[in-house]
Amino acid sequence: MSGLVTVGVDGSEQSLDAVAWAAREAEYRDAGLRVVNAVSDPPAVAWDPVLARAATDRLREDAEQLLADAEARARSVAPEIDVSGVVLPGDPLTVLEEQSRSSQLVVVGSKGLGGFKSLLLGSTAIGLAAHGRCPVLVVREPTEPSGPILLGVDGSPAGAAAVRFAMEAAAARGARVVALHAWTNWNAPMPPPHDPDEPYSNPPGSLAAAEERLLTEALAGIRERYPDVKVEHRTVHGPTRPALIEASRSARLTVVGSRGRGGFGGLLLGSVSQAVLHHASSPVAVVRG
Repeated sequence: MSGLVTVGVDGSEQSLDAVAWAAREAEYRDAGLRVVNAVSDPPAVAWDPVLARAATDRLREDAEQLLADAEARARSVAPEIDVSGVVLPGDPLTVLEEQSRSSQLVVVGSKGLGGFKSLLLGSTAIGLAAHGRCPVLVVREPTEPSGPILLGVDGSPAGAAAVRFAMEAAAARGARVVALHAWTNWNAPMPPPHDPDEPYSNPPGSLAAAEERLLTEALAGIRERYPDVKVEHRTVHGPTRPALIEASRSARLTVVGSRGRGGFGGLLLGSVSQAVLHHASSPVAVVRG
């Protein structure tokens, strides 16, 4: 797997938690870790060049110290990994989106220094999950270290990338996978009729059976590549968002695709992935198809 693991830092406690998580990810993946801090021009540049230069120098000094602290945190978690740090000009979302083009994973905290306490998720995390060019992992609440990897499965071609990500994560951690597929009578496609001459001739329970087959088929090929990973199939008759959010309470990591089979083609992030990002009780990985 090529590319670095990239983590964005801003000095907040959430971003340092993200550094620790990213360091472990780099260790699992036998990859280097790049710590990135984005620095925008200070407001003083618009009205006083002297103050602007002094403010810029101070921002640069603070950023270098922030990187040193973050690199020390990463090495305390995973001493053997290669850690580098860089300060880049620009706003965090733009900088990290650009970094995602050459990364195998980008990790961020749920909220940074600029976040309002009443918000559940920061704008950088939301924007990066929608626009990142690689999987994006948002570190939220303290995780359950012995819990499973929770995988949201919808059977869409785009969701296959999330399945691979979850299986790789479970194999690296020695964890099991809970593959959850939730469906309702409104979002499940009707199976072919039992009798072609009678379009409503399916016996009772055929829709549920079709959804269980969907889950099995979505996992069939990938399970052969990870024979040591235990996978629990969990089919839930009910809305997807509350089912995943509830199941995340006991998970160490929740993995979802960026959009599912019910999404509109023009949307970058689906309603399920957005809801899980905002409300899950574990870190969340959003994987683009």
